[in-house]
Amino acid sequence: MSFDLNDYAYELPQGLIAQEPAPDRASSRLMVVDRSYGTVTLASFREIGGFLPPGALIVLNDAKVTPARLLGHKKNSAGKVELLILEPPLSPEAGPRDCECLGKPGRSLRPGTELTFKNGPSELPALVLSAQGGSARRLVRFFFKDPPLAVLGALGHVPLPPYVKRPDRDEDFERYQTVYAKSPGAVAAPTAGLHFTPALLADLKTRHPVAEITLRVGAGTFAPLTPDQLSQGRLHAEFVEVGEVAALAVREAQSRGERVLAVGTTSARALEWAAEGGHITPRRGECDLFIRPGHEFGAVGAMITNFHLPGSSLALLVGAFMGRPLFRKAYDLAVAEGFRFYSYGDAMLIL
Repeated sequence: MSFDLNDYAYELPQGLIAQEPAPDRASSRLMVVDRSYGTVTLASFREIGGFLPPGALIVLNDAKVTPARLLGHKKNSAGKVELLILEPPLSPEAGPRDCECLGKPGRSLRPGTELTFKNGPSELPALVLSAQGGSARRLVRFFFKDPPLAVLGALGHVPLPPYVKRPDRDEDFERYQTVYAKSPGAVAAPTAGLHFTPALLADLKTRHPVAEITLRVGAGTFAPLTPDQLSQGRLHAEFVEVGEVAALAVREAQSRGERVLAVGTTSARALEWAAEGGHITPRRGECDLFIRPGHEFGAVGAMITNFHLPGSSLALLVGAFMGRPLFRKAYDLAVAEGFRFYSYGDAMLIL
């Protein structure tokens, strides 16, 4: 595949990076892009039902964000530390768990350092086992006295993206989570789904079939692209499960000539991974698919997405779906119109 990464970069005023969720989920703005006609329409997200193709299958990513960001200190010291568990343990069993983490400050997280994380009566001891060179990655052993998800629920903080420049608040536990989230283990939200309210989703279900898949969004979604990823054509791996029910729903929609609408780049990535064999089948495992310009979409016929970082893997995925000229037109208009960008920002519907 040959493309210029600069074609999917753009100048973004810092003031357009959303720091707060919209007052109401469905009050976010919506840009509707029609690939067939090259047109762009501006609306409100609560009006999205009027733009969807009749009978389109809506595919949701049911991943649930785990509060896997831990704030604590070194044992017997006031030195503060912060860890983000990259793959939160999902087993209900208590006991020690070795987890890959991103940590800071690095000087406080040398191998052999004992850590403590507390919130009221809840406490989680930990031990740094190893470090990866000069990177922020650490292998940490946590000593869970109760089921890990319960402990993280009591101690953990919402892992807001690095471009949200404020501490997390209680409301983020609700708002940085889709209303249909149920499969734990993600450390970032599938943000295109944040705009749906229960009432809006219920209304859409009266006219559209809905299927669910799981992609546990990882911290790699925020990482800049590396030369190796660009040359090898593979990305960071994330756990995906496209079950038989979802795969069958996609096949049936395609057989009826109806569009498959992926809610988010995560749903799109999962569906395209499950369709790599030429037609979609159930698939479960670690997905490292890199969708970029030149990719031929085998499952996805429409997409809802937020506005992404310039030159990021997500921008490339969207660019692959809508084409470079329409990508530039849409993003330039979004900046000119003052749309809100990134996780807590506004939405785009690509038809």
